[in-house]
Amino acid sequence: MDTSFTLHQLTPADVPLIRSLNALFGEAFGDPSAYGAEPPSHAYLEALLAKEHVIALVALAGQEVVGGLVAYELDKFERAQRELYIYDLAVGEAHRRQGVATALITRVCEISVKRGACAVYVQAEVGDEPAIALYDKLGTREEVLHFDLKLSGNPRSFGRP
Repeated sequence: MDTSFTLHQLTPADVPLIRSLNALFGEAFGDPSAYGAEPPSHAYLEALLAKEHVIALVALAGQEVVGGLVAYELDKFERAQRELYIYDLAVGEAHRRQGVATALITRVCEISVKRGACAVYVQAEVGDEPAIALYDKLGTREEVLHFDLKLSGNPRSFGRP
């Protein structure tokens, strides 16, 4: 694993880093407008980063954000336990295949153990072979269907035409 980067868990003081991470997500996912067209306020991002159930990690090469992930801790109803869901994970193109994603996932798994979580899960898009190969290496594949539900009257809902 390349050690030319460091990992940092974001706090409310790290709003500039979460903005850089959002820009990286937009570039990596080929959707810069989703991650940058309507940026939230500084106060919103501070409050979000202060929430215990929100975990944001970045990989830094010097001061540059070269990768990151955002995960959410979910409390369960059927048992007194929790799971972590990796919602976004990306590494800048110039820094791929250097162990950045594996290091980020390893760190979020360490955090989940400390918090008493029973599982960490992530999803990948069909056809995203690099992500699928990474997740196959680190975990057990489950075949599931994912649905984005339309929210009537909400123009920002995930419903797609």
